[in-house]
Amino acid sequence: MNAHTPKTHASGATHTADATTVEEGLAIQEEQAKFDSDTATAVAMQNTLLTPRFYTTDFDELDAVDVTPVREDWDLLIAQMQADPNKGHFRKTDDWDHVDWDGMEPGLRKEFIDFLISSCTAEFSGCVLYKEMKRRGSNKDITQLFQLMARDEARHAGFINDALREAGVAVNLGFLTQKKKYTYFRPKFIYYATYLSEKIGYARYITIFRHLEAHPEHRFHPIFKWFREWCNDEFSHGEAFALLMKTDPKLTSGVNAYWIKFFLTAVYATMYVRDHQRPAFHAALGVDPDWYAHEVFTKTSKLSQQIFPLTLDIDHPRWQRELVALQKANADLALAVQRKQTLKKWGAQARAARAFVSLLLIPSKANKVPASTRMEPVY
Repeated sequence: MNAHTPKTHASGATHTADATTVEEGLAIQEEQAKFDSDTATAVAMQNTLLTPRFYTTDFDELDAVDVTPVREDWDLLIAQMQADPNKGHFRKTDDWDHVDWDGMEPGLRKEFIDFLISSCTAEFSGCVLYKEMKRRGSNKDITQLFQLMARDEARHAGFINDALREAGVAVNLGFLTQKKKYTYFRPKFIYYATYLSEKIGYARYITIFRHLEAHPEHRFHPIFKWFREWCNDEFSHGEAFALLMKTDPKLTSGVNAYWIKFFLTAVYATMYVRDHQRPAFHAALGVDPDWYAHEVFTKTSKLSQQIFPLTLDIDHPRWQRELVALQKANADLALAVQRKQTLKKWGAQARAARAFVSLLLIPSKANKVPASTRMEPVY
């Protein structure tokens, strides 16, 4: 067997798209890791406010969750995920057009690779968290769910890494598992953050997919053709976290409503700032970042009404103004850090904090949560 011959694993799978468990998917990726790039892995290892993080939590508390109050919806969702409609999907086919990485405009190439590395790291962070819950838990309902979600995230990360290898870079996911810093969140914070991550991921991918469906001339890379099935996985994972929150009414009421507002604001603001760091990427897609942000915020706010008691007022006069101020402060902060200008760094940090607090203080809109949280992707 030469270095590039794929190794066959226990179930006969040679590609992460065909892996039926997260363990199998990760074993395949480990086999491929010898071809991965130190540079891409170093980027994925970064820990900043804008980079995807790895999380750990109180697994015993999570294992104690009783899904009896949502049993009917829970069983429907698990059956849907077990049916595995996307098995074999996340692999290159004849629809995968040739990509001229060497001929790609340098600014676009840099930003697109950054986008792929960030996306790969985010998908894999979910895989690591879900796999750990499956490993540590004894609650059949919870471990079954997290095994299925980890399987999906491993496929997504593997697929992005396939795309990165064409550009001569890829992330060593096994190295990340061992070496990247982990952030501890209590289970309820994992619920809020991960639910939003999955739902905003759905909104982002489906918005790009529908835009490129209408304007295929802007599809500068074939990976965008796979975004519909990809975002439907994200949607299902969000449904699971909505059901987990539904098991305990306290998670979405009282003081926790303030935490929900904080996470909504932080996730939206982070997305806005991060996307405005990639002007060439959005220009190539034919997408205005401000339009895109508002589309994604609108979809995510509508979706989050299934479980959250409030939504953000994204049409408030202060909303867009403070997002712009936050983005400008972040750009100035990066420049000050690069130039080692301490006073300017402090000033930019203060402006960013003021803008975020101003966003947080915009009155939210109350929402009556429906009796059943189950939703189907409609966008």
